[in-house]
Amino acid sequence: STCRGFSPKKAKKKKKKEKKRKENRKQHNGSPEGDRMSKQLDMFKTNLEEFASKHKQEIRKNPEFRVQFQDMCATIGVDPLASGKGFWSEMLGVGDFYYELGVQIIEVCLALKHRNGGLITLEELHQQVLKGRGKFAQDVSQDDLIRAIKKLKALGTGFSIIPVGGTYLIQSVPAELNMDHTVVLQLAEKNGYVTVSDIKASLKWETERARQVLEHLLKEGLAWLDLQAPGEAHYWLPALFTDLYSQEITAEEAREALP
Repeated sequence: STCRGFSPKKAKKKKKKEKKRKENRKQHNGSPEGDRMSKQLDMFKTNLEEFASKHKQEIRKNPEFRVQFQDMCATIGVDPLASGKGFWSEMLGVGDFYYELGVQIIEVCLALKHRNGGLITLEELHQQVLKGRGKFAQDVSQDDLIRAIKKLKALGTGFSIIPVGGTYLIQSVPAELNMDHTVVLQLAEKNGYVTVSDIKASLKWETERARQVLEHLLKEGLAWLDLQAPGEAHYWLPALFTDLYSQEITAEEAREALP
């Protein structure tokens, strides 16, 4: 007996259609139209390569220029960062540029991990990377950082990018964060901390759900628990409370310093 939904007749018809489609594609590829398109594409690639060699220094030095260049590449499906070897990275050194930046990002994240549990805002990461690069290094934009992090992600390094408010949180440890955790991080963005009541009021959750999420953030080292806070326990997210970075202070001192 044949499986339900399968008929040999239908299968034959499908095969025939597929064959016809392939033939059409073949004809189209050999057509003047197809030739003209691939010629145009080749020409565009050549122009892009010329442009790149001419403005090599500019591309390496200027973040805005880099964004424009990346966009130009994207329109014709060229990823200058994709191949480690090959024309683009050899000539522009862009592969090296993002590789070096990736190494720096990892260093900054490791250095601050004991304070923020491996969660850092894009702004803070940007400041720290610029600080580490010194005065004479090439300028680096937040766009560059995101690109370098995406490269790190592809290497399976446990990096991820979480949108929060108008910015991003960069997670550099492979902690399991689901949608609930992300929503709570977004909620904490305003004050740098969050309470069970905040979560219940804003997200209309049951107490248990709020507690579970906060416990997980504590366990992963992404939150600090402040039991001395007035009213109820505050869960601080050091990644969102950037002032903590400027001085080595505890959550209690931070709370006292708040207006």
